[in-house]
Amino acid sequence: MQQHSEKQRRKELGEFLRTRRTNLSSQQIGMPPGLRRRTPGLRREEVAIAAGMSTTWYTSLEQGRDIQVSSSILSSLANVLQLTEDEQTYLFTLAKQPLPLKISQEKSVPRIYQHVLDEMGMLPALLTGRTYDILGWNRAARMVFGDFGKLPENERNLLWLLFARTPSHSQITLFVEQEPYAQEILETFRSRVNRDLDEPEIAALIERLQQASPIFQKLWSEHNVRSTCSGRKRLSHPLVGNLSFETATFQVMEHPAIRCHLFSGDEETTRKLQQLLAER
Repeated sequence: MQQHSEKQRRKELGEFLRTRRTNLSSQQIGMPPGLRRRTPGLRREEVAIAAGMSTTWYTSLEQGRDIQVSSSILSSLANVLQLTEDEQTYLFTLAKQPLPLKISQEKSVPRIYQHVLDEMGMLPALLTGRTYDILGWNRAARMVFGDFGKLPENERNLLWLLFARTPSHSQITLFVEQEPYAQEILETFRSRVNRDLDEPEIAALIERLQQASPIFQKLWSEHNVRSTCSGRKRLSHPLVGNLSFETATFQVMEHPAIRCHLFSGDEETTRKLQQLLAER
């Protein structure tokens, strides 16, 4: 049964590539039109040449044969075939390869996401990117943690706030168990970026953190990883004292590199949040 399923998956992958290939012309990928064609679209050899692979190998892939395919080859094919983001996701899923995450998509978030955060009322919520850049927050989060908007943009990062304490961070309130939480964030960060440590932006952030924090440097050298952080967090707020939260993290489907972090308070914490939001 499993063998049949694998064969069907490879067949689907080959047929998908074929349909995308026949939807393009040679001019669309920067090749001369050539001789008159019997069938519409690109030839297999044109796709192979443009993607930097042999025609025999590409033909085997399109024919659904049992061959190994890497993420880099898939990315090259996706580029040549001019696939949309949804089509790229479908291609990588069929090939059983991890999806490529694009840092460029994390610099800003759609307005609707901020609207959703704002509608959460007394539930503090943050949006972070793959490298834990803080991309969005609501009023409840601002009342609890401080105004991230007043930080320099290059310091608006959860890893940076936890490990590199600078004068501008004095207005941000962090967790009582800061060192364990910082270690958790570092370990989930390593899990997120382990395939892309050579990307210039990620490498630069890691080097910057190592230079700023001996603790980060030590923990990074231990190579520990985890998929999620633990659920309960305590915070000592300068105005209302101790706050206790259960945390939950959700992945944004349309942008897999973005996470939404929610902080749900117990009864006493909720009462204090009501006080904070009412007074300010």
